[in-house]
Amino acid sequence: MLEIMTTSTTRPHALPRPRTVAVRTGRRTARFRRARELGPGLAVCAAAVIVAWGVHRLAGAVPMLTAALLLGVVAVNTGVLPESTRAGSRYAATTLMRAGVVLLGLQVALRDIAGLGWQTIVMTVFVLLATLLGTRWLGRRMGLPPRMSLLVASGFAICGASAVAAVDGVLGSGEDAADHERDAATAVALVTLCGTLAIAVMPAAGHLLGLSPYDTGRWVGASVHDVGQVVATATVVGPAALVPAIAVKLVRVAMLAPVTAVTALRVRRTGTSARRPPVLPVFLVTFLAMVVIRSTGALPQGVLDGAGTAKDLLFAAALFGLGSAVRLRVLVRTGHRALLLGLTSWVLIAGISYAGVLLTR
Repeated sequence: MLEIMTTSTTRPHALPRPRTVAVRTGRRTARFRRARELGPGLAVCAAAVIVAWGVHRLAGAVPMLTAALLLGVVAVNTGVLPESTRAGSRYAATTLMRAGVVLLGLQVALRDIAGLGWQTIVMTVFVLLATLLGTRWLGRRMGLPPRMSLLVASGFAICGASAVAAVDGVLGSGEDAADHERDAATAVALVTLCGTLAIAVMPAAGHLLGLSPYDTGRWVGASVHDVGQVVATATVVGPAALVPAIAVKLVRVAMLAPVTAVTALRVRRTGTSARRPPVLPVFLVTFLAMVVIRSTGALPQGVLDGAGTAKDLLFAAALFGLGSAVRLRVLVRTGHRALLLGLTSWVLIAGISYAGVLLTR
């Protein structure tokens, strides 16, 4: 009797509602479809990073990031990359690049910036703004699209490919996603080209101009674009140039967030994007959080070194993805104007920063 009563009063387990099951199944299917869509491209990006690392190990003068970008350009223009890799490569060029920007924040310590003195900090900010505004003006005079001019200006003035990615992220893609992706790839290619030339040219130029290693380091930090290119150029100059070069460069990196925020505000006000971007995207908020964490000194050196390695790997994958968006046939049509803008911007920032170094020494 007791068994019968217990059995009869026990509530059966509630069965999942058909709608809930359908939603869960749909989400799993969407994730699986998304993984299949991105998988081939991400696998190729991972392989390209390994090859780029090998090239750097064999030829130390070739930075891994430069090798990754060139591999992407060569692969897409020789027809090696199938169409199935396009989605994954685009994901690497956007999402992985932004993840690398976040980790870049762990390289910025506010005390290192403060140690430069207010004169050098003001000089660096002035050089950045003059290059940013001057390059945009030159781009308009050359008849280049405003978006490309802004991306080139951001890359040359702030911190290379990571600045291009940050500004491109708040500009949005809209209906012309392919053209906008090509603009970003062109800007990164120009920054990489001129930054690579700087490694060979600027150490000799600093010596010919009579600058001390310390002042040459400040000149390099104020004018060379990517962090890795700054380190490589200052290393060629000598140990006395490395610390001031990195410290000045970090001032420019720290300006990434305010410049991007102002760009986002302009986009929101003018309505030039299909969507209204946030004033500070999530990845830039996280970038600023990483700067604060780095400045506390709480993280051990091993963690910082690991984050630096992860950043380089993410940037390498992203640059391969950006390189795979560079169609040389299309680039040739407007390439001479874009190349002229890049070279002019390089001369502009080098000249203004040289004058700034002379005025503040």
